[in-house]
Amino acid sequence: MSPSMIAPVMEEENKKYQKGVKHLCDNGLTKVPTKYIWPEPDRPIFTISDKLIKPKQNLKLPLIDFAELLGPNRPHVLRTIAEACKTYGFFQVGSQNPKLHEVISRFLAKQVSYGNGQVVNHGMEGDVSKNMIEVCKRFFELPYEERSKYMSSDMSAPVRYGTSFNQIKDNVFCWRDFLKLYAHPLPEYLPHWPSSPSDFRSLAATYAKETKEMFEMMVRAILESLEIDGGDEAAEELEEGSQVVVVNCYPPCPEPELTLGMPPHSDYGFLTLLLQDDVEGLQILYRDEWVTVDPIPGSFVVNVGDHLEIFSNGRYKSVLHRVLVNSTKPRISVASLHSFPLTSVVKPSPKLVDEHNPPQYMDTDFTTFLRYVSSREPKWKNFLESRKITI
Repeated sequence: MSPSMIAPVMEEENKKYQKGVKHLCDNGLTKVPTKYIWPEPDRPIFTISDKLIKPKQNLKLPLIDFAELLGPNRPHVLRTIAEACKTYGFFQVGSQNPKLHEVISRFLAKQVSYGNGQVVNHGMEGDVSKNMIEVCKRFFELPYEERSKYMSSDMSAPVRYGTSFNQIKDNVFCWRDFLKLYAHPLPEYLPHWPSSPSDFRSLAATYAKETKEMFEMMVRAILESLEIDGGDEAAEELEEGSQVVVVNCYPPCPEPELTLGMPPHSDYGFLTLLLQDDVEGLQILYRDEWVTVDPIPGSFVVNVGDHLEIFSNGRYKSVLHRVLVNSTKPRISVASLHSFPLTSVVKPSPKLVDEHNPPQYMDTDFTTFLRYVSSREPKWKNFLESRKITI
């Protein structure tokens, strides 16, 4: 076939993948297309010999209970948060208290907050998180023609449906479709959100508001865990900052050993609150090993983002994580990413910098980040590494 004939064929083939992996799976798929096959060093390990040599490792992240922050155990919880942010970059927040709004109002009244692990008694009623997972599943079950109304390659679009990370520039695609929603200020963005399913906006808006309140609580605890006196200015700036809700859909994959739902990366913002269904897939890099995070129903995984690593001048670490897929079950996760306002300059806190601890990172902003990720694939911690000051 001549080069002039190959080009249109390749263009047509690429258009097929631009529609997303869910569209491919809905039309029947028995093998992973070449476009989704990762180079061997980047693939997950699924061979029988590896399983015999090294048993599967699951990680139970530090578990945070909001209620403990209000009582005599508060200093201990703050130390747990600090240790989790230094050691794992993650923690979990679980939900056991049905009186959501009462717990949230008590925390906000006391200006309590926090950092990275798993959190219980986070105050969010079970129905809010359960409804969010269910309505997101129904969104991805809509016909492609309905979902594609929101498809865009504009990374700053207030609503963006897409696939992989950057479906225009990615050389190898991730086994993932996503719906990205800008969420703060909510009244400004809500009219742009999908109107189908009919209850999507109302359920997603409730979820966005309550994760925002959780984030505000966590910020104040994290600043206290960093021993930053008078951290109100930073807390107030973050409370007025950006919120982006990203719904991830990982369809069953016929050959999960060849691909990834997401490659290793760190999150760009300050904190991410991740809600998962009961299907495991999230892995974090811990002591140079990929370990799977056990999904705990009704809990949130909270992780340090690049902005918190910069703000803490390297004391708290954003951690590499990736997502595996499986051959039998679809997986849904909802990430609420929070940070400073899009117009802010992010830099090490002046209260954590002195002659013995000079700044380790250059100032950065959202425009710099967008320019970076628009020109290349966001792998590993490459963007953060690009902001480090080398002496």
